[in-house]
Amino acid sequence: MVLEGLGKSLRNAVARVTGATSVDDQLIKDVVKDLQRALLQADINVQLVLELTKKIETRASQEKPPAGKSPKEHVINIIYQELVDLVKSDEGLRMGPQTIMMVGLYGQGKTTTTGKLAHLFNKKGFKVGLIAADIYRPAAYEQLSQLGEKVGVDVYGEPGKKNAADIVKNGMRHFKDKKIIIIDTSGRHALESDLIKELQDISAVAKPDERFLVLDSQVGQQAGPQAEAFHKAVGVTGVILTKMDGSAKGGGAISAVNKRPPGSSALVRGSTYETWSLSMPNVSYPVFWAWGICPPSWR
Repeated sequence: MVLEGLGKSLRNAVARVTGATSVDDQLIKDVVKDLQRALLQADINVQLVLELTKKIETRASQEKPPAGKSPKEHVINIIYQELVDLVKSDEGLRMGPQTIMMVGLYGQGKTTTTGKLAHLFNKKGFKVGLIAADIYRPAAYEQLSQLGEKVGVDVYGEPGKKNAADIVKNGMRHFKDKKIIIIDTSGRHALESDLIKELQDISAVAKPDERFLVLDSQVGQQAGPQAEAFHKAVGVTGVILTKMDGSAKGGGAISAVNKRPPGSSALVRGSTYETWSLSMPNVSYPVFWAWGICPPSWR
């Protein structure tokens, strides 16, 4: 699992600092090499790794520890801060009334993530409604209905109807009393012109507050071009990376969306509704606890 492997490697790099008798230029160079090796093995983009570790090396060599911090603690904090900066975003998942439109290609985990998002909001006490607007995939409505039943939220759909925008329009009216409405849309094997038009039509009807792109982390660094293409088409406000628990290319997906459009991004962990979590990178500690690194003050 990429996060476990990366976490172990990052802990080893930090251990080199904590186990040293003093902090000098050679130690910093050795730690930087360890970090480069760990990040590259996790499929994180080479240029991004070089930029990241250069910042760490420069700061660790030139910055003086603040009052009350030892040189070792200061170096570890620098490592942590720069890793957080790799995936941080300005906003997290807003816990308030909103309409969310889920977009993505086939097989990325969009419908399942829709159900899990509904579960998350439902647990927070919000009235949630799901709209089944995938008019192409066989049994898409049935799958979402089963997920809705499992997590205790209502699902609206019109099986057999071939106008997704009309379904969404009717669903928005049906769920006018719901605080959270999540729209599950169709996917394709590629972002084709008919899919773009369909998504734009849905967006025009629903006027969603958020448009979340769901990406399977196994696509690795191809996550970047996909995110850019969807952003140009529908104005993506956030990226959700699924299957982070088991992908060897998860680091590549993380680094790819490091250059994502402005908005939020999230890392999805856990395969069941009981273990599933959505870690927003701006809430830094859930992500890096998963990676096995935290500031000295949190140990």
